[in-house]
This record gives sequence, structure tokens and C-alpha cells, in this order.
Amino acid sequence: MSDTVTLTLHVPSLEELAEVLQKGLKNNFADVQVSVVDCPDLTQRPFTFPVKGICGKPRIADVGGVKNLVPVACIDKIYDVNTVAKEIDLPGAYMLGAGAVSFRTIGINAELIHSVKTETEGKPAVNGSYLARVKPSDGDYVLEKYSEKYSDCDFGLMSNLYASEGKPGKVVEVKANKRTGEDDFVGCMRKSLEQHYGDKTVGIGGTFVIKEGKAKLHVMPQDFPSCFESDEAVDRWLKFYEMRAPLICQSVFVSRDPGLDLRVEHTHCFSHHGDGGHYHDDTTPETVQYLGYFHPAEILFRIDRPKNSN
Repeated sequence: MSDTVTLTLHVPSLEELAEVLQKGLKNNFADVQVSVVDCPDLTQRPFTFPVKGICGKPRIADVGGVKNLVPVACIDKIYDVNTVAKEIDLPGAYMLGAGAVSFRTIGINAELIHSVKTETEGKPAVNGSYLARVKPSDGDYVLEKYSEKYSDCDFGLMSNLYASEGKPGKVVEVKANKRTGEDDFVGCMRKSLEQHYGDKTVGIGGTFVIKEGKAKLHVMPQDFPSCFESDEAVDRWLKFYEMRAPLICQSVFVSRDPGLDLRVEHTHCFSHHGDGGHYHDDTTPETVQYLGYFHPAEILFRIDRPKNSN
């Protein structure tokens, strides 16, 4: 891959990270409990990942970017998570995160919810990803298991990926119930880190479950307009839905952008009942329950930053 920039991230201890998140989330949720625990077996429901954990050489890859979509969609921008794993010096990595599908593979545009154990010598990739698309017939959405229709590990336009060796280990467990503030769950955590660490860039990846309640998600339509004239035009193009728990969410966020045109937070969700897409916020603050497992990354790789980035 071309044009890869690496950034050494600030890595707080898990105990310190738990304290910072506890303090920040208390301003936005009535019931918060953040602690350091052993990562649960993520091969089990509701996660059903191809690996047991999210530990071991943790790193983040920010690939492509929104400017591959706006103002004109660059549908020829296609990447492979196996190639990304090699680019970040972690072949065989487990990758979770949020992105867009490869137009070459799918033939349409759709949300991609990454969950892939990448290939190593003698071992093919195990692709547990999902895709969410809009049905042009009635405007409803469909969630599909990627490997049931497609055999590659490609994606298009952009993705935000958290990579690790997929091992068990210590992680930060976050429980937050009954939202009392205006910030969404991920946004609140990210802002907590930004306020505490200032000019130091902290990167986090992990998974969380919306156990109770409903959430606002969007799914990109199948076809792109010839040109997006503004960010507002993008918002008008997106299709928004209210989806129900339990939702399993793959999330990557950084406390700040140190000038690399990073997407500071990106979260996509799937479920076992047909709901999925790009997470915005919960819509039932009184009843919502979040349970998440997160780990700080050591290095960030900015891969193929769009040329039209400022």
C-alpha cells in the first residue's frame, strides 16, 4: 500500500484508562461501572467472533477516508484487510471496526461491520463480518453475513480498524446505563480522553453491546449521487432507522486528530435478529444499557490518506 504514516500513541495503563472513563461517563449516564477484567470469550454469543480476545500488539489502522466519498465517490478505492494486516506488521491479526463494502465485489454501496481473522501462511482468513444495505424496492434495510455470499476480505472507500493478535487478556470493561446527558456512548468516552490527555493522542478499539433499548443507526443507500455538494447533502442521502437491542457494536476512536485527517470515532453494529448499520446514539435514554470491552492501541497507521485532505 502507498502513503502509510505511523504514529506512536500514548498508552495509559488499563487502570488509569478505567478511572478516566469512569469520571467522564458519570457526567452522561446515571449508572456507570468501569473496571479492568479478563476479556470474556468473544467466540461465544452474542459476539461470535472468530477469536477469543482483543489483546496482543494492539494497533489502529485508519484507511482511506470520508474524502473518498465526498464530494465524489471514488468507487475504485478498494482495499483488503489481509493486505492491511501486513502493512501494519501484524499478519494474521484479528480486525474489528467500521467501513464500507467494496463496490467491485458487491456491485452496490453498503455498510461493512468488520470482524476478520486475517490470513497467515497456510491458514486462510476467517471472515465473520456483516454488511448492511438498503433495499431499493421499499427503502428498508437488510443485514447479511458477508461470508455467506462473498469469499474475499475487501472493503472500499474507508475503514477504521482495531487490530490485535486476538488473544485473551486484560481489558477495560465499561457498563453504562440510563443516559442522562446529550453525548452518545462512544462520543462521551472519546471526549473524556480528549479532555484528560490533551495533546497526547490515545487510540481505543473494542466491542460493546447495547443490551437494552433502541438506537439510531444509518445505512448508506446502494447508489451514489454524481456529487455531494455539502455535508448536509450527505445527511439527506443517508437512510436513518431506529433499531433494537441487542446490538453488537465494533468501535474505533481516538482522543484527537494530530493533523492526519483521522476519523476520530467510527462505530458499526450487527445483530442476530437482522438489525445493523452505523451507530449514532441510543433513542431510549431511560432504559438503555451498554456493556463494552476496550483496549488502548500502541501504534496508529494512517494508510492511503486521500489526496484532497487538507
